[in-house]
Parts: sequence; structure tokens; C-alpha cells
Amino acid sequence: MDTASHGYISSKDDYLKRLRRIEGQARGLQRMVDDEAYCIDILTQVSAMTKALQAVGLGLLEEHMNHCVMHAAQESDAAGHEKIDEAMAAITRLVKS
Repeated sequence: MDTASHGYISSKDDYLKRLRRIEGQARGLQRMVDDEAYCIDILTQVSAMTKALQAVGLGLLEEHMNHCVMHAAQESDAAGHEKIDEAMAAITRLVKS
């Protein structure tokens, strides 16, 4: 599958912007630990970063369902079921994380 067929392509810049922001949050957390910040303040930032990553994951999942799964289901029942199984495995991983 070439990159032009991925469902998130139309939102790629938005995803990159969000991921760069999360990268900045990770560096901020490193600084907080290095500076021996208060535990609760660090945990608050970990929570914010976790929520940001979850939002990216859910957005990508929605794009996958609306694009990749939809196209596979239109192709054939077998291809649709395969993509649904793939999506369910991804959802399971997201829920467990």
C-alpha cells in the first residue's frame, strides 16, 4: 500500500504538529525530573502527555476505519473482515496501554 492511500494523509500536517508538541512535552518531563520537580507536577504532565498520545491514536484509528476499512469492505467481504480484525487488534492495544 503506498502512502497516498493512507487515510490520515489529508491530516498529516496536523498529526505531525501534534506529535511535535508531544515531543516537546517529553523533553519538558525530562527537564522536570532533571530539575527534581515535585512528583505531583511531573505526574500531571505525564497525564497530559498520555492524553495527547491517546488523542493522536484515536484520530488515526478513526481515519483508518473511515478510509482503509471502508475501502477494504467495498473491495470484498474477506478484505473487509481482515481490516476489521486488524483494527480490533489495534483497539485492543490502545485500550491496554
